[in-house]
Amino acid sequence: MKKKYIWLVLISGLLVAMDQLVKVYVHTHFHLGESVIVIPNFFNLTYVRNFGAAFGFLAESHPSFREIFFLSMPPIALLIILGILRGVKDDDTKQIIALSSIFGGAIGNYIDRVRFRYVIDFLDFHLYNRWSWPAFNIADMAIVGGVALLLLLMFLENKKNKEKEEGAT
Repeated sequence: MKKKYIWLVLISGLLVAMDQLVKVYVHTHFHLGESVIVIPNFFNLTYVRNFGAAFGFLAESHPSFREIFFLSMPPIALLIILGILRGVKDDDTKQIIALSSIFGGAIGNYIDRVRFRYVIDFLDFHLYNRWSWPAFNIADMAIVGGVALLLLLMFLENKKNKEKEEGAT
């Protein structure tokens, strides 16, 4: 088995395990909406059920559409990630880590969708009662972190290519 696929299994497996362990704890030890202050006026653990996507996107859409959409899209995304990973060189560790993080995060949230028809969120950041970020979870962090790393790598590659072009003229 190629090294990049071993990394995919290790990274995404670790992320799924961490995500699901914490979600099981929150689901079995918290009541819906219950909140525990971790850092006063900044960070709580709060049990939230997200029926939509990021920031509750599509949460208010028709339940039949929402279920079909959220149960069909992640497998398609996972296949696309595998297709992209297939073209990545074995020694491109940063891109492998980024794709593996997105892959693991997608699986973590997909497990919730299959089990509950919603995603369990619990990381609740806010600044006093004036500003609040929508609750999220470890899988969400993995997806956002992986996408951010991919964007950074693309930006750096583009910059490097422009510098090569300018040096060649």
